[in-house]
Amino acid sequence: MAQHGKKYLDAAKLVDRERLYGPDEAAELVKQTTVVNFDASLEAHLRLGVDPRHADQMVRGTVVLPHGTGKVVRVAVFAQGDKAQEALRAGADEVGAEDLVKRIEAGWLEFDVALAAPDTMGMVGRLGKILGRRGLMPNPKAGTITFDLDRAVREVKGGRVEFKVDKAGIIHVPIGRSSFEAPAIAANMAALVDAVNRARPAGAKGQYMRGLTIASTMGPGIRVDVPAVLAAAA
Repeated sequence: MAQHGKKYLDAAKLVDRERLYGPDEAAELVKQTTVVNFDASLEAHLRLGVDPRHADQMVRGTVVLPHGTGKVVRVAVFAQGDKAQEALRAGADEVGAEDLVKRIEAGWLEFDVALAAPDTMGMVGRLGKILGRRGLMPNPKAGTITFDLDRAVREVKGGRVEFKVDKAGIIHVPIGRSSFEAPAIAANMAALVDAVNRARPAGAKGQYMRGLTIASTMGPGIRVDVPAVLAAAA
């Protein structure tokens, strides 16, 4: 069993593990329980009542967090001609077609999100094994294959994040930094929960959202009242 340090133990004393906190109080508390000496990432962990082994219970989508994630996102775009120029004007960090594919085949992976115009997928498909295992392969369900590259690049740069349920039925998503003001954290949390709620699959039965926990890097988990978060998003 992992041994926690004094800072963690002191922070954990501030959290009532049996209580469901409202979104505003949880946002304040996650800042108070940050135990590291840097601008910690904040993550939300949503436990869902789905079995992702069944295709009709898979949960996946994207959401634009109103206050972003606090992280500088490097965007690579597969595009050519006018679409390449569109992506550059929107702020993409790297844009290319066959040349970009060859760079990645040679080992270059200095980006966080990959977008692609549909007409480049013939060449991008060669990168399936490289990008797929890193979760970087463009996918239409995630909105990363599109002709509207201007909007896609701006949204990703501005705080669009992808969510996907894992094998255990849990979604893990960054919702900001410990330096964010509490209202911004609460707003990001509400946007995420609302988006996941709207993405409820047809095959989901019974209680869909079974639990929400937020935590900072290496900090204790804080259980959040899901209905209260949904009410705040309305």
